[in-house]
Formats: sequence, structure tokens, C-alpha cells
Amino acid sequence: QLQLVESGGDLVQPGGSLRLSCAASGFTLDNYVFGWFRQAPGKGREAVATISHNGEYSNYLGSVQGRFIISRDSAKNTVYLQMNSLKPEDTAIYTCAALHSYFRSYYSMSEYDYEVWGQGTQVTVSS
Repeated sequence: QLQLVESGGDLVQPGGSLRLSCAASGFTLDNYVFGWFRQAPGKGREAVATISHNGEYSNYLGSVQGRFIISRDSAKNTVYLQMNSLKPEDTAIYTCAALHSYFRSYYSMSEYDYEVWGQGTQVTVSS
């Protein structure tokens, strides 16, 4: 069974940092594109970052560009989202997702492309 489990969410002060983890089980990261999405209270889901299955290509939501970094570690079968300079508007439930692709340079910011989803982890940025 393909499964993704997120961890690392927490309450953090503005300007702080967090690293979210997304551990995959039931499959390896090979040939899977990953994305991080978030949903704030009363708002729709939005894509935060995506990374190609070889890790060479990535894309970010404009408001997190330069603050967040998505990465993947095949040895640990885990994808990460390093979040720096956090702002109150980053408060949301963060969820990782995976889609299968044979194309090395492919990535997607569309939630409709993703096939496997985790349950999410809460990130709260507040003083």
C-alpha cells in the first residue's frame, strides 16, 4: 500500500524555521514527482513546492520563493520542505503528495495531477 506520512509541523514564532518531512512507504521515490501543498482555514488548497523525480527541477509558489526549499533523499525514502523566515500567513495544514512520472524533468503544481496524498501536518506561525 502506497503511503505518505508527514511530520515536523509545530507552533513557531514569525521569522523562525521548520523542516517538514514526508516519509514514503510501500514504494520508492524513484520515478515519483513530489509536491507540498497547504490549506489555511477558510481557504482552498494551494501548491507550495514541487520537485522532479531526479531532484534536478523544482518550482515554488511565489510567496515562498527564496524562503522554502524542497528536497528529496532516496536513501531515506523521504522528501523534505525546509521553511525559513516564516510568516503568520504561512499558517496552514501542509500535505505532501506524489505522482508517478517517467520524465526526468517533469514536475507539477496542480493538485489534480497527484495520485498519493498524506494526511498533513499543522504549521502555526504566531507570536
